[in-house]
Amino acid sequence: MARPEENARAAAGGVTLPLSPDEARATRRAVLPQYLLPKLALTRLAGGFAGARAGAATTAVVRWFIGRYGVDMAEAANPDPAAYASFNDFFTRALKPGARPLADVGPGGLLCPVDGAISQFGAVRAGRIFQAKGHDYTATALVGGDAALAAHFQGGQFATLYLSPRDYHRIHMPCAGRLLRMIHVPGALFSVNPTTARGVPGLFARNERVVCVFDGEHGPWVLVLVGATIVGSMATVWHGVVNPPRPGQLRDWLYTDQDIRLPAGAEMGRFLLGSTVVMLFPPGPWQWNLAWAPGGAIRMGQAMARRG
Repeated sequence: MARPEENARAAAGGVTLPLSPDEARATRRAVLPQYLLPKLALTRLAGGFAGARAGAATTAVVRWFIGRYGVDMAEAANPDPAAYASFNDFFTRALKPGARPLADVGPGGLLCPVDGAISQFGAVRAGRIFQAKGHDYTATALVGGDAALAAHFQGGQFATLYLSPRDYHRIHMPCAGRLLRMIHVPGALFSVNPTTARGVPGLFARNERVVCVFDGEHGPWVLVLVGATIVGSMATVWHGVVNPPRPGQLRDWLYTDQDIRLPAGAEMGRFLLGSTVVMLFPPGPWQWNLAWAPGGAIRMGQAMARRG
């Protein structure tokens, strides 16, 4: 397995180091079952269960989940497991006021938008984004094939952040932005855990995703909600639930005739069951948080990057 510092150097340099033969074999064995599983059927089943209001049965599952994954309910706005009518209500629970203070990142800086772990971050080189040792993918593929949109991020920066089951699953704005567009891109539903990222080529540009395009202080930027196995749906604050439906074709909404603006730190969306976000930012003198490294834990509201 690649050490975090190796992946960080690879991302910064825009190279994809090959897997060793042993790494490749182990990763293939771990990922192979995902190619065989009926991922969409499992996702629909999980989505139906997560939305069900089953009384004591729902509460029992919530209590099991809290114990299994070590969820910290002390920071929840409502810490009582029995207060949640559905598993989705619990999974997208609000936090107590002040539980995630916003860092002072200075003019033009970026806040961490989620709780979770760092997958990768660094430069967009030759239009490509580093995924994991041995893998990268194009910005054009990530945003649904729009080369003109992807061109804004040539020489820019990206960050890929993974949300585990125990994490807070609301997504917040890394910086202020005016909403320009939202694209629902159909795709696969592979898991997005670190092992799968090492084993499935182009994972984040291959899975179903919701691409949210904003205009900010330094130009256009993108926040992508990536779907995964048993992610029943993804939602945004301006649209509500985006999927389902899953019509199997790209859907595109334009908001340029509206004035939808969200400040830094505001909620912009949520996962109904967990996944990953990928962000793209335009070129500039970005300085990443020096404490960041692939695999490191993160919390919403922490400093992610500064400008200048």
